[in-house]
Amino acid sequence: MAKATKQGSSPKGRKSSGRMASKGFPNPIDVHVGQRIRLRRTLLGMSQEKLGEAIGLTFQQVQKYERGANRVGSSRLFDLGRVLDVPISYFFEDMPNAVQEKSPSKLMGVATPAPVDYEPDPMAKRETLELVRAYYKIPHASVRKRIFELTKSLAKSSLSDED
Repeated sequence: MAKATKQGSSPKGRKSSGRMASKGFPNPIDVHVGQRIRLRRTLLGMSQEKLGEAIGLTFQQVQKYERGANRVGSSRLFDLGRVLDVPISYFFEDMPNAVQEKSPSKLMGVATPAPVDYEPDPMAKRETLELVRAYYKIPHASVRKRIFELTKSLAKSSLSDED
């Protein structure tokens, strides 16, 4: 005979871990992390197979991480950050509020502390990576230096315009 359970609880009286946001679907946070893995991997021009080799997985396991079908553990996330050359925080940047609301603690009704205000790493942004790649494709060092000086000048003048 099956025991009756409260909604959101397991048969043993424990609350759900939040692994599945709804029955049969991965948690949206896991999907977001997977999308960020895919984004960074493709920005680097790396195949799923090469990434898998670098962290000791098959390309099928990398695919599952990228789809959010498999949750990425902290040690694996550390390895991914190292291989993809990004801080661990990169995988959580640009996460929509609706996705943040699906965290296991939020699903369980646990109160969360106020977030710490910080500036995301501009080096982890796609725009920055594209700019750096384009910059280093300029064959003449003197032209690169002039563009660098122009960019600094523009940034300085835009700061003084805001005052």
